[in-house]
Amino acid sequence: MKSEPINSNNDEVLYSEIDNIAILTLNRPDKLNAYNENIYYGLKEGINRINLNDKINAIIITGAGRGFCAGADMDNLKNTSKGKTITPKPQESEELPIEKLGPKIEEHYKTRFGFMAMCRKPIIAAINGPCAGIGLVMTLFCDLRFAAEGSKFTTAFAKRGLIAEHGISWILPRLIGHAHSMDVLFTGRVFLAEEAEKIGLVNKCFKKEIFMDSTLEYVKMLADTSSPRSVAVMKAQIYKAFFQDLNEAASVGDYEMQESFSSEDFKEGVNHFIEKRAPKFTGK
Repeated sequence: MKSEPINSNNDEVLYSEIDNIAILTLNRPDKLNAYNENIYYGLKEGINRINLNDKINAIIITGAGRGFCAGADMDNLKNTSKGKTITPKPQESEELPIEKLGPKIEEHYKTRFGFMAMCRKPIIAAINGPCAGIGLVMTLFCDLRFAAEGSKFTTAFAKRGLIAEHGISWILPRLIGHAHSMDVLFTGRVFLAEEAEKIGLVNKCFKKEIFMDSTLEYVKMLADTSSPRSVAVMKAQIYKAFFQDLNEAASVGDYEMQESFSSEDFKEGVNHFIEKRAPKFTGK
């Protein structure tokens, strides 16, 4: 698996592929992949690019070295605490037009990590080590989260005199509930992946020695056997449903089901089942 910088000006996010899976790797291992603007714009460029690639059915985000993302770069926080502002000079790619599938959600996700919700491909966070602060926020806008056993988590904001940023106050209670959210936000305490799994913050923990192989096995199953079109529509439905009542969500579902009946993937879904063979979905 060959990894390359996301672009010629940014080697702090790496891009690689395994078959129909794209992997974006945060690449600041000497700082436990501490978050900065290069990481933000590298991820955004990578995800926007992958969104246009019909050969890719799923995205994994992970960290180089022994950590996932240790939160905001402390040098940046020091400068901010002294009243200094940092003006990043990112190399951001232009967002290209793409066919929209499912209900429109753009109006709801204009926040920093909203582009992850709007990506029509499933995004999986492979949390291989410490995950803190804004790094944790980022994973919440991934669609699935897997963690290596023993990985440490913390919101950290209250420990730095900060508050719940970039929409974590909105999305975290929807994932783990009100009480757990108050706990991990108010205290900023460190907790392990095993507790994160127990409270619903991560989908599953895997042993460190088999972590990436186990994550890839799951993502490969998803990428190979699920219709990309179905996944894209359902992802939009779920993110839209946060702003709908039951009747509205059901109405959207009824409409999208009728649309699915005329899709190529529906025909292939029926045919591969009848013919007892692996599916060959096109995403159309």
